[in-house]
Amino acid sequence: MNAAPSPAIATKLLAWYDRHARDLPWRVGPLDLAKGVRPDPYRVWLSEIMLQQTTVAAVRDYFAKFTAKWPNVDALAAASEDDILRAWAGLGYYSRARNLKKCADAVMSSHDGRFPQTAAALRDLPGIGDYTSAAIAAIAFDEPVAVVDGNVERVMTRLFAIDTPLPEAKKGIKAKTQALTPERRPGDFAQAMMDLGATLCTPKRPACMHCPLRADCAALTKGDPERFPVKPPKKAKPVRRGAAFVLTNRDGAILLEKRGDSGLLAGMTQVPTTEWSARRDGETGTGSAPLPGIDWISCGTIVHVFTHFELRLDVYRGEGEKAPAAHQWWSAPDDIAGEALPTVMKKVLGLAIEHESEHDLS
Repeated sequence: MNAAPSPAIATKLLAWYDRHARDLPWRVGPLDLAKGVRPDPYRVWLSEIMLQQTTVAAVRDYFAKFTAKWPNVDALAAASEDDILRAWAGLGYYSRARNLKKCADAVMSSHDGRFPQTAAALRDLPGIGDYTSAAIAAIAFDEPVAVVDGNVERVMTRLFAIDTPLPEAKKGIKAKTQALTPERRPGDFAQAMMDLGATLCTPKRPACMHCPLRADCAALTKGDPERFPVKPPKKAKPVRRGAAFVLTNRDGAILLEKRGDSGLLAGMTQVPTTEWSARRDGETGTGSAPLPGIDWISCGTIVHVFTHFELRLDVYRGEGEKAPAAHQWWSAPDDIAGEALPTVMKKVLGLAIEHESEHDLS
């Protein structure tokens, strides 16, 4: 099936978007845009970085917290990386948070505090790749460039019944998306494609009868939209093992430490652990505890799934008054919530606290 002319696709989709655009805190809606309100490139950039590998629902509160504390790129550049990591804790993919700081610094030092206005120039900034540069350029600066995220891939593979599996199909999807992107309102077109994929052209049970592009959709004509996009078989994730040690003192403070500046979870906060990584296991017994001389109690095991592997940490708790090393500190109970703890460490502490509570009741 041949594609309808791009003006027809764009016209239908933009008319639908004008009526059904999602109300998102980082978005300037079509009505406000028509009144001359322009999207803030800082808010577009921040939201797009946060939304990578994350859902809109998960990002809303983080976006509100960040923009309240750092309302513009000047303020974010002035913040410390540690403060940014603490505010980011729990959102995952922590290299994004470190790149936020690097990118803000670069915008201030190399671009006089203003984001570049083309996708090509935006790609030169730290942490900004093909997708994010296109999204900022289209939404904030009206550059008619193809913006392709997972939602758009799903819409396009169904619209054209693209049988090539991902990721091999990505180049062709981008080319087709570019051909459909209009010169006028390219940012709204990009957001309309995203909204269509998020609300109607969903992975399961798509609402095809409500879709503005149903008459143009080759997958619907074939009667099997859910077959698209075609994906290769999933590979089993390797399982890594390690141990984590939750040490409290007589005041209830917990011994924490900062991870190194490179590798997984770089710069984040953790309890002491054995030396596990994405590529190898760490020791799992108390004999390898990085805090010797403590009477450790086993709390059980937590499981945390990273992008490329599954981690299983045996959790132990103990009490002591160890003098912190240079990279360690005691965090009082009231301060724990403000620490830059990744989700895996929150699971560790949760299991240790739960085990202690059950022990106290027994």
